[in-house]
Amino acid sequence: MAIVYRRPKALNELEMHYCPGCNHGIVHRLVAEAIDELDIEGRTIGIAPVGCAVKAYDYFACDMVEAAHGRAPAIATGLKRTMPDSVVFTYQGDGDLAAIGMCETVHAAARGENITVIFINNAIYGMTGGQMAPTTLPNQITQTSPYGRDTKTTGFPIRVCEMLSTLEGVALAQRVAVDSVKNVRIAKKAIKRAFENQINGRGYSIIEILSACPTNWGLSPREALVWLRENMLKYYPLGIYKDKYPEGGESK
Repeated sequence: MAIVYRRPKALNELEMHYCPGCNHGIVHRLVAEAIDELDIEGRTIGIAPVGCAVKAYDYFACDMVEAAHGRAPAIATGLKRTMPDSVVFTYQGDGDLAAIGMCETVHAAARGENITVIFINNAIYGMTGGQMAPTTLPNQITQTSPYGRDTKTTGFPIRVCEMLSTLEGVALAQRVAVDSVKNVRIAKKAIKRAFENQINGRGYSIIEILSACPTNWGLSPREALVWLRENMLKYYPLGIYKDKYPEGGESK
């Protein structure tokens, strides 16, 4: 019998710790599939964040480094510059990347560091109990905004892809989602493209992935996907916000 579906080699055979309905597992698989298909596991180094994906170092078969909260781009910069033939990716949530790590994020992108960034946006702090994040939607209820996010006092959510797309060093900024089969396929293609950009020396690539957090949203896994489609997709439209090499050209 032909095997049509199997665990990627770059993904370790472990039971994941994520909550039911969490989309981290899907994204882990997509990253691992891209690593397998590009045959780069032996020279890939991943940077694990502080947050729900803090144990990413257990799940990926490639070399992994644990970064202090928000410092993944700085670690990635050092690794890539000292080992330019390696393939370096960061795996970060919205708190890690867009709050405490925003400085490192912006300046790594501005410098055009030749790294790949996988950014999980679930509009909330997951690991620490569901507090308001930089990406929390207006009027969204969280542990620290029980009456909904009031933009008059807390400001507006940060659209990371739109912001980073204004920087010269960014080769690719794309927002995807993993709420449907169609979108999972698009996400897979985007992640693989981000790795290809790095292999070809094209600079900084970020793939923002809209993800569900059923536990902290207080919803069932099925309800959470509906909420994502009805709310997050309106504020965070999917698409490519910058593609410096649309024809796959070499670095300039």
